[in-house]
Amino acid sequence: MTVHVEDARDPATGIRRAGQVCLWVALLGAASGVYLAAVDPAVDEDQWSYPQTVEAFTVTQVWFSVQHLGLVLGLLALWWSGAVGPRRLGRFGHHGAVAGMLGLTLTELAAISAANDSTDTARVGVLGATYGIVTILLGAALVAEGIAVARAGVWQGWRRWVPLAIGVWVFVPMLPALALSFTAARFAISGWMLLFAALGWALSNAEGRRRQATLQTEQV
Repeated sequence: MTVHVEDARDPATGIRRAGQVCLWVALLGAASGVYLAAVDPAVDEDQWSYPQTVEAFTVTQVWFSVQHLGLVLGLLALWWSGAVGPRRLGRFGHHGAVAGMLGLTLTELAAISAANDSTDTARVGVLGATYGIVTILLGAALVAEGIAVARAGVWQGWRRWVPLAIGVWVFVPMLPALALSFTAARFAISGWMLLFAALGWALSNAEGRRRQATLQTEQV
């Protein structure tokens, strides 16, 4: 009888743990979006921190920046898993997606500086433009990475299409929702986070299934 001891340095262990982090921060991110859509406004609608006070907005933005780092970990785990494949499109998409998510992380922190501003100030205008540019570039990179995953065929079933769905969601429906209303935007972002949760779940379980298949092969 052979005893298999899981090595903490095993790449599969790192991928699974990164997937678990991605899963949970994405679920919490989805809940945060629903909360912001439902909470009673504490400030006027034309204040940048709407619907929260400056203090609550600051805490929320710090949380979002931490949460985005968890999503970066999920994107890194997707690459480590080999699901992206070796093609140039996948490499471009992966590096662009990581850079875009880090850019979004920094923008979330920068938004705190305008918490007291009204939405028609120059600073808010710059922040809004930055959010838009970073989001579009991130979405394009995610689509490229998602296409690479679908082509590589390492993942099968619904998992094969999750990375592409994450990228497509940025353009439809998220960007139109961002322009429509605050509430629509929050629900669209929450839906995006649920797709990241699906990615985290796939990463958390794909390596376990691969390990089980390997053990079964060794026992034959």
